[in-house]
Amino acid sequence: MKGSDVVIGEVSKSFGDFRVLNEVSLEIKKGEFFSLLGPSGCGKTTLLRIIAGFETPDTGLVTFDGDDVLPLPPNQRQANTVFQNYALFPHLSVFENVAFSLRIKRTSKADVTARVNEYLKLVQLEGHAHKKPNQLSGGQKQRVAIARALINEPRVLLLDEPLSALDAKLRQHMLIELDQIHDKIGITFIYVTHDQQEALSVSDRIAVMNQGNVLQVGTPHDIYERPATDFVARFIGETNLFDARVLSSAPLDRPETPAKLSAQPEYMAELEIPELGRIKVTTADQFRPGQELIFTVRPEKIVISKEKPATKREDINLFQGTVDEPIYSGFQTKFYVTAREKVLIRVIKQHAKYSDEGPDILWKDSVYVSWSANDGYVVGVKNGGGANEP
Repeated sequence: MKGSDVVIGEVSKSFGDFRVLNEVSLEIKKGEFFSLLGPSGCGKTTLLRIIAGFETPDTGLVTFDGDDVLPLPPNQRQANTVFQNYALFPHLSVFENVAFSLRIKRTSKADVTARVNEYLKLVQLEGHAHKKPNQLSGGQKQRVAIARALINEPRVLLLDEPLSALDAKLRQHMLIELDQIHDKIGITFIYVTHDQQEALSVSDRIAVMNQGNVLQVGTPHDIYERPATDFVARFIGETNLFDARVLSSAPLDRPETPAKLSAQPEYMAELEIPELGRIKVTTADQFRPGQELIFTVRPEKIVISKEKPATKREDINLFQGTVDEPIYSGFQTKFYVTAREKVLIRVIKQHAKYSDEGPDILWKDSVYVSWSANDGYVVGVKNGGGANEP
């Protein structure tokens, strides 16, 4: 790997009385595509600027491969930044924009020509070398900015919302290209975005931030399938959230396969959702009766049908309701279902077959909604402290 390990240790930053970062700690692996994801104002861009050297933290530490980089100016950190607004020189050609840092270093003309052509080929701009920035599309400008940042052969590339100025289709195309560039050059990418789909699509790991804190770090699969908090569950995709109270919790008896022998214990908890009724959920922790929790289940995990499912499984949660609104989107239909005349449940049904021309479940239909205990999660404890120790 050509990149650097980046360690951020208990970094805090305030602007006046406003605390932007609150003792943030992260370990980013060499060659990793790592995303800082969160809403506007969560502190992700400030953290990126601290890594780059454009801001100084009040407290904390930033290291590249174990070396403290905080005393170093930006041009000595072996990290380059791709900005949201491209920051190209309008009076220079594409070739000269990419060559700029090499000219500053007094690199030989032959080396400049060879390296600039190499990086223009990397970003698929070989035929645009003599154009000015105002002759390029937004996606082409962003490619020039990426080539200019990479030609210095940094060990860390910092990307601050680099695709936000592009339209949706071009953004998706550029995202694929960016991932391919990362695979080719193998350095550490640290990518700032507020777009969940962007982060889920390209990241090796994601740090979800809010109000200056890191709420969860994990792979896209972990972040989506096992959100650590109700904020993460709401911010990453759609979900159904309910307040619930623990009725019981007991160890789950599973067959002892070799895969299970090394896994952590699991528990089957029975919860009471005031507006809905009793449900079951598997958990990694054992909760005490009476504890108040936050429960979530993703809309695509829920099965919707007109007929009552013929199942005898005890881990299936089943409720009857009425369709308030079906929204057909071609590849899927989203249903808003009212259960017990109180609670609204969002359900997503994918259309995977040719025969799925449209929703066979219509407005005001009586339906059944069901999901497995394994498909829901506890994402917060509201009172009574943490879980019991097993």
